[in-house]
Amino acid sequence: MTMRVHAIRIHKAGGPEELRYEEIELGEPGPGEARVRHTAIGLNFTDVHFRTGRYPVPSLPHVIGMEAAGVVEAVGAGVSDVAAGDRVAYASEKPRAYAQAVVMPVTRLVKLPGWLDDETAAAAILKGLTAQYLIRGAYRVKAGETVLIQAAAGGVGLILCQWAHHLGATVIGTVSTEEKAALVRANGCDHPILYTSEDVVARVKEVTGGKGLPVAFDGVGGSTFETSLKCLARRGTCVSYGTAGGLIPPFDLFRLNRMGSLYLTSAGLADYIADRTEMLERADDLFAVMKSGAVKVKVTARYQLADAAQAHRDLEARKTVGSVVLVP
Repeated sequence: MTMRVHAIRIHKAGGPEELRYEEIELGEPGPGEARVRHTAIGLNFTDVHFRTGRYPVPSLPHVIGMEAAGVVEAVGAGVSDVAAGDRVAYASEKPRAYAQAVVMPVTRLVKLPGWLDDETAAAAILKGLTAQYLIRGAYRVKAGETVLIQAAAGGVGLILCQWAHHLGATVIGTVSTEEKAALVRANGCDHPILYTSEDVVARVKEVTGGKGLPVAFDGVGGSTFETSLKCLARRGTCVSYGTAGGLIPPFDLFRLNRMGSLYLTSAGLADYIADRTEMLERADDLFAVMKSGAVKVKVTARYQLADAAQAHRDLEARKTVGSVVLVP
C-alpha cells in the first residue's frame, strides 16, 4: 500500500528555483524501518550544498533536507526501538527531510523527551549533535581555554558559543554585523569580532596576549580557513566542519609544520553518529545541556515547506540567524 505526500525535490542541481514542491509516493515501512509524519523540518546550509550539487544526491529527482521531528505512524517488521505514536527527531544519513512524511531506517531516530517541543527538536537535532561532536569529540574543550568560533551567529555557532561558555571556556566569535555581535554576546560569546571591519587575527592576538588559541572551529571554509590557522597557538587545532563560505583550496601539509606544528581535522557528523549507541549517547548529552538551560535553541524564523526556495534565498543572503524551521 502506498500513500501520497508533498515534498520538495530537485530534478537537477542549481539555484533555489530548482526546489519543486510536488507529490511523491511513500510505501509501507519495511524491516527495520518506520514511517514518520513530520511536524517540523530543520533548515541547514548542508541543504544548499545538496541543491547546488556541491554534495551529490544518490539519484534524481531527489528530496533534500537532513533533519526533522515528527511522530511515528507505522513501523516495519522487527522494530522495537520505536513504536507508533512516539515523538522522534533525526539527523539523517542522506537527504530526505523536506517532506510531509518519510519512510526511513529506525537506526537514525531519537525519541524526544516530553519537555522538548517538536520545532525546537527539529531545529536542534542536527545542529546540536554537530556542536556536541565538535566540542566533545573532534576537540574536547576544557575550562580555562579560549576558543574561536567562526560564523558565531549561525545555528551551529550559537549552540557552540553557549556550550563552550558552559564548559568554562572564553569564547571569541566572528560575526558580520553589530546586531549579530549583540546576539552572540547574549549567547555566551565573550569577544565578538566584526570580520567585516576588524582584523580578526590581530583581535585574537590582543585577547590572548599574543599567545593565540588552542582551537578554532570553522564551518565557513574557503573565506576563513587562513584566518583560523593564523589565530592558533603552537600545536593548536583547526576543526574544519563546513564550507558555507567556499571550498578550501589545495593545501601544502608542510605549512602546518611551519606555522607551529598545527593540527587540522576535517570533521563530519556522520562519522560521529554512525554507531547507534554513540549517537544516542551524544543525543543524551545534547538534551541534558538543553534541559539544564545551559544551551538554548531558539527558532528564529519559520517558513512553509512550500516556500523552501525563499528560505534558501534568505539563508544564502545571510538574512537568517540562529535556527530556522520549515513547517510541512
